[in-house]
Amino acid sequence: MTIQLRSFRVAQYLPLKAIVFCFFALLAQGSWALFPQQDGEGRELPSLAPMLKNVNPAVVNISTFTTRTVRQNPLLNDPFFRRFFNVPEHQLQQPQQRRTQSAGSGVIIDAKKGIVLTNHHVVNGADEITVGMEDGRSFTATLVGSDPDVDIAVLKIEAKDLHSVKLADSEKLEVGDYVVAIGNPFGLGQTVTTGIVSALGRTGLGIEGYENFIQTDASINPGNSGGALVNLRGELVGVNTAILAPSGGNVGIGFAIPINMAKVSIDQILEHGEVRRGQLGVVIQDLTPELADAFNVGKRQRGAVIAEVQKGSAADKAGLEVGDVVVELDDKEILSSAQLRNSVGLKRVGDRITVTVLRDGKRKEFRAVLAAASAGEEIATNSQSADGLLKGVTLRDADNGQGVLVTEMARDADAAGKLLQGDLIVSVNQRRVVDVKQFSEALSASKGRLLLRVVRGQMALWIVLQP
Repeated sequence: MTIQLRSFRVAQYLPLKAIVFCFFALLAQGSWALFPQQDGEGRELPSLAPMLKNVNPAVVNISTFTTRTVRQNPLLNDPFFRRFFNVPEHQLQQPQQRRTQSAGSGVIIDAKKGIVLTNHHVVNGADEITVGMEDGRSFTATLVGSDPDVDIAVLKIEAKDLHSVKLADSEKLEVGDYVVAIGNPFGLGQTVTTGIVSALGRTGLGIEGYENFIQTDASINPGNSGGALVNLRGELVGVNTAILAPSGGNVGIGFAIPINMAKVSIDQILEHGEVRRGQLGVVIQDLTPELADAFNVGKRQRGAVIAEVQKGSAADKAGLEVGDVVVELDDKEILSSAQLRNSVGLKRVGDRITVTVLRDGKRKEFRAVLAAASAGEEIATNSQSADGLLKGVTLRDADNGQGVLVTEMARDADAAGKLLQGDLIVSVNQRRVVDVKQFSEALSASKGRLLLRVVRGQMALWIVLQP
């Protein structure tokens, strides 16, 4: 108790009774007001029960049924095999249909219309979807639409007397906030677990196409997918979607899709039956310290480097150029290529955006109107080793006359691990080169470090080589 009191500067000025009174007064405010102050015998007994009584009826169990074809052993198709083992023709197995069942979770977000939110992977490929309520009722659901890139799906059920959960503003979440996960783990039925927000903005996990996960230590297990992550006010802040489970179960690291991120897709699915994702039309990569130094923007600067601008795209029409470093989008700071990709990819076709870039060390703003998505932006990451130049690298003119082709790479080449055989070098230190002659001229004019723009397959990226 002494340690706690020392953490408050007012402790040395206020009597102990006053401090205790203030403490319990605070508990009675805000989200703590959800807790009953006394039980039936007059004892203090905090509980989440009042909040859960309002939320639990909105969380549903989802059962999916899928019919799969089970084929016979391919060896039975061989006449020699059948003759050798004396397998009669009438005993040959015909392809059989097998019906499988799986379980997940969902949450009702519109009680009047019967709209249920869940994960795409919960209902993907299902022939039949059944939604089970807390009160024991069950309904056959219709799939309105889904967004595999964000991993959400919207279902509709025809039912009365439904309860829905209020959507929160997930942008207001902070690390350390208390959250409650509700779902159907292992098919057990509705289960409640509690924890805190462990981290925000988790990306690069390779789980979905667009990632901006809430990380929580509230227990999330198989079957929780699509369930609700709510705050202490009973508002939906996220959709439980994945776990880090090296042992097959919960280890205290779960991930949820922020409801603000999901809502962008939900609105489009309800309006169009699909998601019409906008595209800027650029290939981007993270701004590494080496690239930041090469572009003279400061080694501590963070952002996304434009490695390629597609001709006729929204970026091209707006005036964005290769080598621009994107640092803000609609006045929000951009720290990585993943963040830029998420921010653009979650906007609609026709949305107007403001892109702030660093070009030649100066800040410039460009306004673009997003076009319909085709292949979407791609992220390229470059190797961070920089311990040599071009010794051991064999180059020749590209057949299309658009650059210099890397034809051979010695195992001990200094550029090994950065350049690859088949790479097409199209610029040196931001100077366009179309053949070996121009490449040699640009190389001779360089001093030490090389900033190469390389086309590798279907993507373009920047590579820094330093002595």
